[in-house]
Amino acid sequence: MQDLEEQFFSKHDPKIVAVLKDSIVGIAGAGGLGSTVAVSLARTGIGKLVIADFDKVEISNLNRQQYFIDQVGKPKVESLLENLKKINPFSEYQIHYIKLDEKNISVIYKNADIMIEAFDKVEMKKMLIETWITSFPDKPIIAASGLAGYGRNEILHIRKVDNLYLCGDEETELQEGISPMAPRAGIVANMQANLVLELLLKEI
Repeated sequence: MQDLEEQFFSKHDPKIVAVLKDSIVGIAGAGGLGSTVAVSLARTGIGKLVIADFDKVEISNLNRQQYFIDQVGKPKVESLLENLKKINPFSEYQIHYIKLDEKNISVIYKNADIMIEAFDKVEMKKMLIETWITSFPDKPIIAASGLAGYGRNEILHIRKVDNLYLCGDEETELQEGISPMAPRAGIVANMQANLVLELLLKEI
């Protein structure tokens, strides 16, 4: 297994691998954003991912989320754990099948170096960001705002406000006829994942 792990990371700079393996990233939500961020970070070799979500996989999720048809009906976090282990069994994954709130966020994610906000609902996004900033003012939180529809790559951006980073276009709201689609949601999710690496590796 050790030989396989060495091969898995053989194309990475050893300095980068060492930092990533020592890092913990929290992901709040395991839908289109969260599951995609988790897969990308698992492939990079993040040491530990802490993921929480209370939803189950639905057939309509499969058009943009990192699940398979035989996982429909199962909790997303359990299905995602199964998939992540198949991709990278060398990282650690901690899952919580729970609805996050102001009380449990600081407990579940207390050891995370960076938080990823990956919720669909505005009120949940707001609650998570406010709770995180209050509980961990010195730790970054990377949120998403505006990823529905398709095209218009040129308006996607990252905006920083203290330790809050916003990825997306900050314009398109989820509404009938402008649903999330895999390419654009995937771009924003990977903007979030890429920013995680940038923040973790900024001293190298």
